[in-house]
Amino acid sequence: MTGKLALFTFIASLAAPIAAQAQNFDDIIDASLLSGWRQSDGSHMAAIRLDLEQGWHTYWRAPGDAGIPPYFDMSGSGNFKSFQVLWPRPEVYEQNGLRSIVYHDSVVLPLRIVPTARGQDITLNAEIEIGICKDICIPKTLNVRAVLPAAARARDALIASALADRPDTGKEAGAQNVTCRISPTRDGVALKTTLTLPRVGRSEAMAIETADPLLWVGEPEMIRSGNALSSVTQIQHVEGAPFILNRSGIRITVLGESRAVEISGCTGQ
Repeated sequence: MTGKLALFTFIASLAAPIAAQAQNFDDIIDASLLSGWRQSDGSHMAAIRLDLEQGWHTYWRAPGDAGIPPYFDMSGSGNFKSFQVLWPRPEVYEQNGLRSIVYHDSVVLPLRIVPTARGQDITLNAEIEIGICKDICIPKTLNVRAVLPAAARARDALIASALADRPDTGKEAGAQNVTCRISPTRDGVALKTTLTLPRVGRSEAMAIETADPLLWVGEPEMIRSGNALSSVTQIQHVEGAPFILNRSGIRITVLGESRAVEISGCTGQ
């Protein structure tokens, strides 16, 4: 079993909704490309726009307990060196006792694309695998193709708005004293995080990610006392293999109703 398939199978087994079969859901979601503009450093800022039928949602890069993580395949693109998805702030969604981190109804996902040959057009050929859910959950494969002109300079207001809605960095939000303590367990490790951070909303949620896509991270149990915020979570390898957890690759995101903070890395405790 490949790592990607093992990860999909593991996450799908946690989902409460049942995947639909023998039904046509082609009209539920529409994917389009916002061609964007070429930046002064030679990279190109574009975006994928996803429009879903009312009440449906899709998932953030770390989907939570019940969801399918998005996967982008750009291998068919031309004059294409690398890309980065600049994720706007998601929402926390609770259903049947499980927590997911989602986008509802419509979302613009900015893409920062680095071309192989600076100053030349980029031919984008994107295949995107996502999960979409309402009363049921189904996997979808979306295909988006377009030419991104090197001469494009006008900024797109929808892309600019999505970029402005990204989480603040830890430095911008005043996060301090970010530490991690790692303790071995029978099936993996327990991770305890502590940090100092002012509230980001009346209700808060936390997501923790690692640099290894084959590591499953449980929902953190959060405790806040004033500006002191701590959490405990469990981390396991989806194939049961041994692993080393790199503190510099840990990413902590604190989500509020209208603001989020993303903290990269932590020191030992």
